[in-house]
Amino acid sequence: MKHRGRHRRRRRGAALRAALAGTALALTATATIVSASQATVAEDPGALKPLTSTTDIAPLQLQEHLVPRRSLDRLASAMGGTVGVADVLAEADHTLREAADCDSDDRDSLPVTPATTEAYCWDPTDTLTDDWQPASVTTSSEADDDGLWGANRVVLAGWTHSTTTGPAASRGLARVAVINANDPAHPSYSWVLLTVPSADGSTYRGLTSQISGMAWYEDKLLVTTTEGSADALYVYDLNRIQRTSVLTDAVGRVSGGWSADGFRYVMPAVGSYRYSAGACSRTGAPCPSALSVDRGTAPDSLVLGEWTPVGSDQHARLWRYAFDESPKRDGLLTTDTFGRADAVEAYRTGASEIRGVLSYRPPGATDSEWYVGHLPGAMDGHGSLWRQDAKGARAAGCGSDASHRCWGEDTGSLSYAPDTGEVWSVTNRMLFSVPLRSIDASLG
Repeated sequence: MKHRGRHRRRRRGAALRAALAGTALALTATATIVSASQATVAEDPGALKPLTSTTDIAPLQLQEHLVPRRSLDRLASAMGGTVGVADVLAEADHTLREAADCDSDDRDSLPVTPATTEAYCWDPTDTLTDDWQPASVTTSSEADDDGLWGANRVVLAGWTHSTTTGPAASRGLARVAVINANDPAHPSYSWVLLTVPSADGSTYRGLTSQISGMAWYEDKLLVTTTEGSADALYVYDLNRIQRTSVLTDAVGRVSGGWSADGFRYVMPAVGSYRYSAGACSRTGAPCPSALSVDRGTAPDSLVLGEWTPVGSDQHARLWRYAFDESPKRDGLLTTDTFGRADAVEAYRTGASEIRGVLSYRPPGATDSEWYVGHLPGAMDGHGSLWRQDAKGARAAGCGSDASHRCWGEDTGSLSYAPDTGEVWSVTNRMLFSVPLRSIDASLG
C-alpha cells in the first residue's frame, strides 16, 4: 500500500458534536444545524409516480455481456489460481476504529438522526489524502439470506480514486475493502482492486469507474459505472479473486508477474450489462447511481436509482430487475433468449442527486416502501433520507428549524441486512449502520 502526505480538507458549515452512550453512538441534539435562513431545506420529493408505458420502460432494458469462461480460466491459471473471500479475510492487514477512537471531523459526518448503532473510521494509512473516497457498501446479508458468506459476516465498501489528483497511475481506479465483521469491536479489512480482463484473458486493466453503487447477491458483485460509459453495470465473481505477485503502480501483466497499483488482490470482471438503447446519459438511458438488493420480492430483485442534478427538469427514476432463479446463473439478472433484461417495476421520484436507494417490503405487505438518500444540492454538509411510496414522502426532522438535512455527510449507497434489520452506509469518512426501525421511527 502506498503512503502519501496527510491532507484533510476543512469542512464548511456548523460542526455536529458527538457523544457516546455505552456501545451505541448517539449524536446530541445540541449541535448547531444549518438553519433555513442559511440554506434551503431539502424539498419534499413527493409521491412516487409509476412508469408503465413502453416509452418509459424501454430505455431501461439491459443487454447482458459475459466474459468467456475460457478467458477467465486462462487468466486465473496464469496468476496461480483463485482465492475466496475467506482467504482475503485471513490476511486482513488494516483495522477499522470504533467511533470513540475517531476524530471529531469523522464523527461529525455521521447522521444527526437517527443515531447510529455501529460506526467506524478507516485505518489512518487509507485516509492520508482525499484521493481515494468511499462511496458504496454492501454486505453478506444481501448476498445470502443467513447473513453469512461461508462462516463469515462480511461487509464490502467500494472506493474510487480521484481522476484529477494523486498519482497518474491510480486516477479513476476502483477498489473494494473486504471487511471481516465477525467481531463488531475489532473489524479488519484487506483491499481488492477491481479490474477488467482482456478479451483473450492474457492480462487485465484497472476498472476506471465511479462505483457509487454496489450490490452483492449470491456469488456476484454488481457495481455502477461512470456516466457515458458503454456499460451500465459491471459484474464480478467473489469466487474469482486472484493474488498479485509484484507490488508496483502498474496494473496488469508486468515483468516478473502481475501487478495491481500496489494492491495484493485483484478481482476481474466476469461480465457487464449495457443499455440496449446505448450509453447512459442525462437525456437517454439512465445512469445508475445507487444499487441494492431487495429480498422481499419474488424473485429477489436488484434495485437501482438514477442520479439527476438539482433543478433538473427530468425527475430521477427508481426501478428494479429480477434476479435469475436458475442455479447455473447465480447472481445474474433474468434475461430472455437474446440476453436482454427488462425492468419489472419503475417509478419517477422528485428526489435529486440520489446516492442511496432501498426497497423494503414488510412480510405480508403487497407494496414496497422506497428509501432514497440524496445530497444537499450545492451546499456542503448533511443530506437527507426520504421514505417514499405512491402516497407521498417523509423524512426525519432535526434542529430548531426541523431541517430534513439529518442524514450523513456525503453519504453513499444503502444496504439492508434482513437478518439483523440494519441499514449500512458510508459517509466520506466513516462506515456505519442504523436499524431500519429507527429510521422509520424518526419519520414521526
